[in-house]
Amino acid sequence: MKNVMPGDFIVDRPVVLADIPTRMETDLTKQDKKNALKKVGKKLSKMQDVMYAHNRYGVLVCLQGMDTSGKDSLIRETFSKFNPRGVVVHSFKPPTSKELQYDYLWRHYVALPMKGKYAIFNRSHYENVLVTRVNPQYLLNENIPRVEKVEDIPADFWERRFEQIRNFEKHIAENGIIVFKFFLHLSKEEQRLRLLRRLRKENKNWKFAPSDLSERKLWDDYWVSYQEAINQTSLPHAPWYIVPADDKQEARYIVAKIIYEEMKKYTDIVEPNLDPGIKENIHMYKEKLSAREL
Repeated sequence: MKNVMPGDFIVDRPVVLADIPTRMETDLTKQDKKNALKKVGKKLSKMQDVMYAHNRYGVLVCLQGMDTSGKDSLIRETFSKFNPRGVVVHSFKPPTSKELQYDYLWRHYVALPMKGKYAIFNRSHYENVLVTRVNPQYLLNENIPRVEKVEDIPADFWERRFEQIRNFEKHIAENGIIVFKFFLHLSKEEQRLRLLRRLRKENKNWKFAPSDLSERKLWDDYWVSYQEAINQTSLPHAPWYIVPADDKQEARYIVAKIIYEEMKKYTDIVEPNLDPGIKENIHMYKEKLSAREL
């Protein structure tokens, strides 16, 4: 696990999801993986503090994956060491009536991170080329001009959406947003076991919905859509990383390690210089406080 590097998971050429393993083979125990995550999590937290003070960049982390792929727990465990003021999580559900009055990217634009902060997208703008592609009837809720029924969707519709997403990510990257996109690569069998676990454990029953089974029937359709979305939109300024997700502990560490290794490359992110006037008088301020004059 110590040798985990971004290049092992980045999509820099066309990929076939079926050819990519959903689990890494290691001899580490569950506790080993927890310890590794804790260590890199502390390093990330310190980096975030410096980035907050530097106030020039924001970081966007997009998490995508099939149901039960572990997005929620990954957020909880991977970013647990962060100062709460430095990270904001957005969980994107089906768009509200208000959000449907705007274009599909609007709600994602307004959720982008402020300078100095992380924004975590639990699901993201990619739902608009995944869920709506597998279930094109949902597009009718968007009130798209000249689209009254599914048959009205133009042949080049999805290619245009991919182009719009590429332009969106190019725009934000050129304006100081560092973009990470992670696909949590879960096997169909592991999803079956996790759904069963939700049903067998009473305290997990609330997580289960009958729609989980109907969506599972569309597994192959989703994989085709994920594969094309990843291949169409993985670019140097906004790369995709495919993370094996059958082992949750492993996936959390890989995500944290990738972010850490990539953020190290931003050598211009440093603490701001102290105002010369303050720096010159630090000794005096210390003496006043030590003498309890104030």
